[in-house]
Amino acid sequence: MIIVKTLREIELMKEAGKVSSRALKLAGESIEPGITTAEIDEIVRKYIESHGAKPSFLGYGGFPASACVSVNNVVIHGIPSKKCVVKDGDIVSIDVGAYLGGFHADNAWTFPCGTISKEAQMLLDATKESLYEGIKAAKIGARVGDIGNAVQQYVESRGYSVVRDFVGHGVGAQLHEEPSVPNYGTHGRGVRLCKGMTIAIEPMINLGGYEVQVLDDDWTTVTKDGKLSAHFEHSIAITEDGPLILTDYGPESNK
Repeated sequence: MIIVKTLREIELMKEAGKVSSRALKLAGESIEPGITTAEIDEIVRKYIESHGAKPSFLGYGGFPASACVSVNNVVIHGIPSKKCVVKDGDIVSIDVGAYLGGFHADNAWTFPCGTISKEAQMLLDATKESLYEGIKAAKIGARVGDIGNAVQQYVESRGYSVVRDFVGHGVGAQLHEEPSVPNYGTHGRGVRLCKGMTIAIEPMINLGGYEVQVLDDDWTTVTKDGKLSAHFEHSIAITEDGPLILTDYGPESNK
């Protein structure tokens, strides 16, 4: 069942989004050669908890950390570890959620560590832009397939592939709500978007093929071909004035 939010509930989600996106920004600013993914996770947890919120991911389905930190060919759900040391040239995807005032907000970003390859930078740029292409398509009366089609057309025209096994989702009082929001699809197909819907759009884009596999820890998801993957995400609300980004205090914000 799709749960439509009131204006008041959307305002509450914006407050959760402020905490989540600022935690993500802070985590990104910490990335430098030698930092561990466990240290990045600790930065996220401390920031969220110090602002009266709870990390959405901590304990969710048994996940043992406050952030998913995924390096290079890890697509999503990387478990932070003291043994995983970030190196110059790595790309680091950080996925963060915060629960505040009865609502969740969810966002992700892929950051460079030091000097990365031109190939990696082009993947990051394309994945980020595909997120905003998807957001632009999220209007009243449009369909979920329009979002996925916008993402898919953008990245595939540049030679990248869209992960099929994991998708975006509704977000609100629950971290994952209906509808599912794939990053691929057909224009004019799928659930129709209406005022008050809140969704997380999150392109997961691979340099090589779209196939992924989940490792034995039942969380860490990697590209099957070992090539790089990038992940960008915003939580948004569908409004009469167009899509409203609820997590807009993140890496690109001066707020």
